[in-house]
Amino acid sequence: MIFIENEGHTNPRLNLALEEYALRNFNSQSDYLLFYINEPSIIIGRNQNTLEEINHEYVEKKHIHVVRRISGGGAVYHDYGNLNFSFITNHDTTSLNNFKKFTEPVINALSKIGVKAELKGRNDILVNDKKISGTAQFSTGKRMVSHGTLLFDTNLEEVGNALQVKMSKIISKGHKSVRSRVANISEYLNNPLKIEDFRALLLKGLYEERESFETYHLTSEEWKSVQLLKEEKYDSWDWNYGRSPKFNIQRSKRFPVGEIDVRMFVEKGYLTELKIFGDFFGKEPLENIENLLAGIKYDKEKISKKLNGINIEAYFGDIPKSEFIELLYGSDEVGS
Repeated sequence: MIFIENEGHTNPRLNLALEEYALRNFNSQSDYLLFYINEPSIIIGRNQNTLEEINHEYVEKKHIHVVRRISGGGAVYHDYGNLNFSFITNHDTTSLNNFKKFTEPVINALSKIGVKAELKGRNDILVNDKKISGTAQFSTGKRMVSHGTLLFDTNLEEVGNALQVKMSKIISKGHKSVRSRVANISEYLNNPLKIEDFRALLLKGLYEERESFETYHLTSEEWKSVQLLKEEKYDSWDWNYGRSPKFNIQRSKRFPVGEIDVRMFVEKGYLTELKIFGDFFGKEPLENIENLLAGIKYDKEKISKKLNGINIEAYFGDIPKSEFIELLYGSDEVGS
């Protein structure tokens, strides 16, 4: 395992660019670990509709960064009290969506400083039934990143202020607010720590999980490549927000794998545009399905035929294809 030193950078766009650069370019014969702390920011899941996830007026007023990541899942709030971790490894079918494999060493390291945590639900680490961490994954097909947040001393009031939490998610969690179901790790420590000390202790605990560990500092040329990726991708409005689709039909449903929200524009009986949003985890790009169905007659049989042979689980996780088709096609009157 090689630890990537991010040299104390706190710009979320740079840190996400660093993570992606390492995923796509570093030696595939090695596993890597990256830690970073971000300035106040909202990190949007790859498949989410940004403007519907954030309190836009509040975010603008507070100058909070809004950045999309390459992995699926939901939007999260970061600030200087939040420590982020990323494991970069080779892709294999037993590791993708296997959050236990990558959270277990973190949970063990937390245990060594007296914090009794456990993995629950899809991808959350909890202490006393309160969430202290959420995790997500992304695979290139050859390499994968498994990353997560650790709420150490985050301003939890800002989580609710900056994010627009959908009612369907609140109902599914059985809680009235974000604040009621999250907690800071610092609340469970016997002795107070600064986040820098917590980072050092966590890294020490992770070192003990592996026999060999080394630290890597990027070269100046590598940092130039990271900066270029930041400027071309993570600084761009198209990546972070994207265009809002034209639609006259919207359907959404919360499945065990997460919420799937479809926006369709149907004109003269034809599905002319389709956009899919959600906080689910999937390996394949949604554009494949969106492009496949665009232009066909808006008919259940036609949709089913087009999706014949498509592995829906690769896009959304474990849901039956029939339920996805049912979500796409219903009794709404279509545009003319």
